Amino acid sequence: MADVISQVTFNDVRMPPTFKGTLDDAADRLAESVRKQWRDEEEQRKVQDPIPLPVRWQRASDELTDHWSNICLARPGTLPVPGPLPLAGQLHEIVDVYRRIPSARLVVLGRAGAGKSILTIRFVLDLLKARTASTEPVPVIFSLASWDPAMPLRRWLTGQLERDYPGLAVTGPGPGASTLAAELVERDRILPVLDGFDEIADGLHRRALERLNGHAAMHLLLTSRRDEYAAAVRNTKALTAAAVVELTDLSPADLEHYLPRTARKTTATSTGWEPVLRSLRAHPQDPAGAPLAAVLTTPLMVALARTLYSDTPDRTPSELLETRFAAPEALEDHLLDNFIPTLYQDQPPARRARVLHWLGYLAQHLDRLGTRDLARHPDRPGTRDLARHSDRPGTRDLAWWQLGHSLRRSSRRCVIGLVAGLALGLVDGLVMWVLTWYAFGFGPVLGLMNGLVNGFSFASMSALAFGIVYGHRYGETACEPSRVRVRLLGGAKEMRTEMRKEFVPRLAIGLVGGFGLGVLVWLMAALGFALVVAVRDSPGSALAAFLATRYDQGFNAALLYGLSAGLAYALMAGLEAPIDIETAASPPDLLHTNRTTALFHLLVLALVLGTMGGVLYWTGWFSIASWVAFGLVGGLGGGLAYALSMTAWGQWVALSRIWLPLTGRLPWNVTAFLADAHRRGVLRQAGAVYQFRHVRLQHHLTRASRTTSHGGADRVRAERAG
Repeated sequence: MADVISQVTFNDVRMPPTFKGTLDDAADRLAESVRKQWRDEEEQRKVQDPIPLPVRWQRASDELTDHWSNICLARPGTLPVPGPLPLAGQLHEIVDVYRRIPSARLVVLGRAGAGKSILTIRFVLDLLKARTASTEPVPVIFSLASWDPAMPLRRWLTGQLERDYPGLAVTGPGPGASTLAAELVERDRILPVLDGFDEIADGLHRRALERLNGHAAMHLLLTSRRDEYAAAVRNTKALTAAAVVELTDLSPADLEHYLPRTARKTTATSTGWEPVLRSLRAHPQDPAGAPLAAVLTTPLMVALARTLYSDTPDRTPSELLETRFAAPEALEDHLLDNFIPTLYQDQPPARRARVLHWLGYLAQHLDRLGTRDLARHPDRPGTRDLARHSDRPGTRDLAWWQLGHSLRRSSRRCVIGLVAGLALGLVDGLVMWVLTWYAFGFGPVLGLMNGLVNGFSFASMSALAFGIVYGHRYGETACEPSRVRVRLLGGAKEMRTEMRKEFVPRLAIGLVGGFGLGVLVWLMAALGFALVVAVRDSPGSALAAFLATRYDQGFNAALLYGLSAGLAYALMAGLEAPIDIETAASPPDLLHTNRTTALFHLLVLALVLGTMGGVLYWTGWFSIASWVAFGLVGGLGGGLAYALSMTAWGQWVALSRIWLPLTGRLPWNVTAFLADAHRRGVLRQAGAVYQFRHVRLQHHLTRASRTTSHGGADRVRAERAG
């Protein structure tokens, strides 16, 4: 029964309404949303402040590149292609270089921190700036860390679009219609910018490259570290028809032109960087300067050095030449260790320690999500013991609806059941206390006893029921957020269409679930009433009081509650509208929309139950007490318990706003903390999810958090107490 209810209820609850716009209109709106998103991210990273770092590239070696005849789309029987294309360039030329490639397939290689992310953002923005027709593909960045090559590429791209831009999840008219996202992908109206081929799980790179080669005509841009891509090419072959370039290191001249312009002046014509850069230029092999010269060859490390020594007045760049940094690794660790404390330097030391603890937990959470996914497929080559010795984070996508999902399944089931049961038991206990006291005339003491017993019993039974259903449905995968918003005015035609399509299925779903809850409400009320009678009169009267309860009335009340719940759920079909594409692609917006939708469902349920209870009272079927109990316990209590356990927003509240802060893993205001981390530059926004600014930072936080896991919790508690 639980399997049937969960499969029907939770798979259909977020079916989006029909979209009335055109594909061209959707593509244009998506392009504007993508442009705004990555423009803001580029500004957040200070890429153009004061000037961009000179990210450059050159053509990669031939063993990593497909045949030039394939890249140039040469037809059989034509003259040989004259040779490699001129592909060398720098950041502002990326679109021009891409357009020189007839196949429109480009691979960008570079070591960690070499500037691949900066390049992809600039590529997307420049390509959108040059986009003049609605039929031109929209470039969208996809993080390959979350791609399982067992899933077809186009299906995965569609799912990512629907997650990050929920307005694209709406379906066309007619049975079996595709979503807007699927249509855009199938008609090649999306240009995938596939970021992080190296971040795909170990052992799956060959399979991933074979999958990509199965889409030889798809225009794309792919980024990767060199070693992982080269290994995949050796095991299969190069990406079909794709040109390959490799990012080069920054030069000392690049540093001299950039770093002084980022810092405040110490004299009329110089900053703190000039002496350091002069030393590097004059003595590049000096033991004090060689590690720094080796480290400041990538945009990531230059950006970290800028944050620590240009954007803050209390540090001097000459510190980087100290002999304590005897190796490049020590200097890199120094920059990574101090990056977050520098960004939070306006906070007290205790707060900075807690921030590091919370961010470390988030990094470990992402790692656990990735390794848990691999654990479901132990037969895959290369996945055995990955959690023990992989240097690569499990996933990069920090989704608010998954924050609690890295907890053990048993822990999540207990927390969800407890929160849902408490909500329902509290409402039931208060209602039964008041009704027993006033309506039945047993007085405040017996009324309180009935309320406590009834509420506790009901909370226990409800916690068990909701915990079991939650564990059955969401034990392996997190509840996906709703892709609709509430529409109160307008769209009468669409409302009628959705009502015709969804009314009967939703009515059936609500009837089944509501009837079960109604039976439970009646049973607990009957047992509580029998206990009160036993205390007031004699223990022997309890059974008589329970047997005197009208079973037919209990059945009728449960049936009416089921009909009311089904009617409320069905009515919501006509009040749901697609989320706007332009405004939905951000974690706070999606969370706000889901909260509004869940609470509106609760309000509609309460109104329907209250109205139906009033009608039954007016016709003589219900007493005033039954009306109150029917509306409050069923509508408010039952609706709240359902929202807290079976919706993405409710699970977020139970796990991320209550349990994780209560156990010290996250702050109480998680939303504000994540938004603040994004504003400070620790996180970046990628559609509906956050990501750490760089995978190297995520990896560093994961290692640091694991190192301090045994003593870190005690230290954080001591700092909080101080």
